[in-house]
Amino acid sequence: MVLAEIIIAAVVAIFVVITVVRSIRIVPQARARNVERLGRYRKTLEPGMNFVIPMIDRVKPIIDLREQVVSFNGAPVITEDNLVVLIDTVLFFQVTDPRAADYEIVNYIQAIEQITATMLRSVIGSMDLEQTLTSRDKINALLRGVLDDASGKWGIRVTRVEIKAIDPPQSIKDAMEKQMRAERDKRAAILGAEGQRQSQILTAEGDKQAAVLRAEGNRTAAILKAEGQARAIDEVFQSVHRNDPDPKLLAYQYLQMLPQLAQGPGNTFWVIPSEVTSALQDVSRAFTQALPKSSATRETSSDVLAAHAAADAAQAAQAAADALEGAAEADGYQTASPSRP
Repeated sequence: MVLAEIIIAAVVAIFVVITVVRSIRIVPQARARNVERLGRYRKTLEPGMNFVIPMIDRVKPIIDLREQVVSFNGAPVITEDNLVVLIDTVLFFQVTDPRAADYEIVNYIQAIEQITATMLRSVIGSMDLEQTLTSRDKINALLRGVLDDASGKWGIRVTRVEIKAIDPPQSIKDAMEKQMRAERDKRAAILGAEGQRQSQILTAEGDKQAAVLRAEGNRTAAILKAEGQARAIDEVFQSVHRNDPDPKLLAYQYLQMLPQLAQGPGNTFWVIPSEVTSALQDVSRAFTQALPKSSATRETSSDVLAAHAAADAAQAAQAAADALEGAAEADGYQTASPSRP
């Protein structure tokens, strides 16, 4: 009897312990568990310690209330221009109502995947390939709005939808690569032409400025040269008038300029002015008059030598004039001397 009582007491104690353990449910933070009592929804257990009635209440699996990420790969979609593209999407969602997520839909992950593929076909079907590739933000906004409305009754809130990749057919990829290569070549040619044009413009501007500066330098040099010649002529003129030269000096200068008149290589007709004879006579008289003047004074050896040198110079001048005229006639030049009055 005693042994039977001990066994019964042990069984009762074990039953009580098991009952107490099964009546306590601890739910982690950001999690939820639905409770069914006799097959009907009873309540949703909040994070922390909760009590249920064993054998009567059934606690369902944990539902995660945090934001979740699910990726859907390779959904085939036909664009408006009848091209099949594969689109990879990433979906961010959060369970806001554990009861609806558990009882309104069997598998909300699969349901979200199917409705995403359906909405993608609806949205992409109204766009061509070019719009599809360049309107990701628009597609994301449209998908998010449609999915949020459709999944709201399931207790799920879609926070963000992102298009991860759009994969067109290989032939379209090759055509796009050729188009992009041609576009880059075009831009490179345009940039090269623009650079060459700019270079030519800058070169022309530099040549223009150089020509202007060169012309200004030549003008300034010509002005300065003319001013120098004018100043020299003025100085010579003023010097001549200040010194008051006599006709003898002018006649001698005139004779010195005669050889320069016949230096031209194309001269075949040379006019000997009548003033040559008068200039020679003036020079001769000037030197011959110096002889008696020097003899009237006290004759010295130096005066005698000066007088003879003057006479020799006069004779040499006359001989030079005669030789010059003869040489001109011998070389074929035509000489002419105006008749004296």
